[in-house]
Amino acid sequence: MRLASPLAIIALWQLAAMTSLLSSRILAGPSEIISTAGRLVASGELINGLVVSFLRVLAGFSIALILGILLALISGLSRLGEAIIDPPIQMLKAMPFLGLLPLFILWFGIGEAPKIGLVAFGAIFPIYLTLHGGIRGIDKKLIELGQTLDLGTFGVIRHIVIPGALPSLLVAVRYGLSVAWLSLVVGEQINASSGIGYISARTRIIFCYLANRPPKCEDSRSDRRDGVPALYPMCL
Repeated sequence: MRLASPLAIIALWQLAAMTSLLSSRILAGPSEIISTAGRLVASGELINGLVVSFLRVLAGFSIALILGILLALISGLSRLGEAIIDPPIQMLKAMPFLGLLPLFILWFGIGEAPKIGLVAFGAIFPIYLTLHGGIRGIDKKLIELGQTLDLGTFGVIRHIVIPGALPSLLVAVRYGLSVAWLSLVVGEQINASSGIGYISARTRIIFCYLANRPPKCEDSRSDRRDGVPALYPMCL
């Protein structure tokens, strides 16, 4: 039953595309999308882009996960740590972090660092906030019991905090991964020469060029760079 509504939406979408109620220039139908995806997979372009993007997400998300867990542990187990760490995190989380991409390019250059940095910066907030709430939700009596049994700080974390906060950690990973992919696709559309975000941006540029160029206009060699037509101002 849960699949009924998504399948119905896809069927209506395909019907609208087949009857020209929905122009392919606005939104291609499911069959056309599958056909195009098949060609990209056969050429290897989509697979290569996914591999490159996956490695970038893996690097950035790993940084965010490690830092998020450490900050959440310090803030969740110590009042002093919470007073130092939590206010800046709460302040920074309200920032539109995707708009910081130009600053990341300015700070780290045009290589892999700004894309990985943007992924890490975006993903650390849901990881920290969700895990911090999970740690704060652990029964204080269990922590006091661990201290009474002389487990030590690492023993309390290992035997009480980690099992108690594990559900929150799994939720944090899920939220963090969604933000990580969003950050990467945006970053690749502006500052990349590979990846799924780059493929999307390049396709948009080519479509805009073909849709707006004058009729019977032939492209010269000088109008192309790296296989992509020169841009009209309206395509930027």
